[in-house]
Amino acid sequence: MSNLPLLELRGVGKSYGAHRVLSGFDLRVSPGEIVSLIGPSGSGKTTALRCMNFLERYDEGEVWIDGQLLGYSGTGRAAADCDSEARVDEVRHPVSMVFQQFNLWPHMTVRQNVMAPLVLGKKMAKDEARTLADLALGRVGLSAKADAYPARLSGGQQQRVGIARALAVKPRLMLLDEPTSALDPELVEEVLQVIRSLADDGMTMVMVTHEMSFAAQISSQVVFMEAGRIVETGAPEPLFNAPETERLQQFLKPWFNRSLTPRAQVIP
Repeated sequence: MSNLPLLELRGVGKSYGAHRVLSGFDLRVSPGEIVSLIGPSGSGKTTALRCMNFLERYDEGEVWIDGQLLGYSGTGRAAADCDSEARVDEVRHPVSMVFQQFNLWPHMTVRQNVMAPLVLGKKMAKDEARTLADLALGRVGLSAKADAYPARLSGGQQQRVGIARALAVKPRLMLLDEPTSALDPELVEEVLQVIRSLADDGMTMVMVTHEMSFAAQISSQVVFMEAGRIVETGAPEPLFNAPETERLQQFLKPWFNRSLTPRAQVIP
């Protein structure tokens, strides 16, 4: 695993008027790492994730993707200081995102939904886009559903289409915003299994999740947030088994009470 970061956030902050939602956020993600952002609702996890690809304009600090500053060319952080959309797209080219909601176009087939970012965003020829879309659908186990419409799919299948759409652009880094939060409990595992397989293949990922056991099993680094700040961060085994802060202990208590155990403690 390279020591050079694919993604780095330095002192990133974000405010909405007088409401500060992110403050002094630092994160370094090397190729092949899987970072899970955990914390209570409203702690700034999704805002941090969206700043990583400039879907939210951060107004303090720096976000670097593969050695390039994202969103700004100078020191100003006002809206008027933003780079052009073309420049932003160029810098965030290695990044794709999977959203909480599936965001599929209901009038398009599954294949057309996966092709759309390639054809509309990257101006790719349809034949080439179709090939990449079919490969991505095969990767998430949905080749047989390529001609179906989203309304005919389960929630888990729709989220797998969302993952296929993110994979089709051949990203080096995937951002996942609570990818199972909109699913019924029995559909969660099929999506987690796809994410596990991507991790096994070496995909670099930053994921917001409330699935504590999954974060414990899959992550190389876990970041616990509250009130827009990082409270505690570290490898999953010490962070889940011996949290240093009282606040993280309180947050994890319901999880421990359900006797969910990190993989690191499971004897094969």
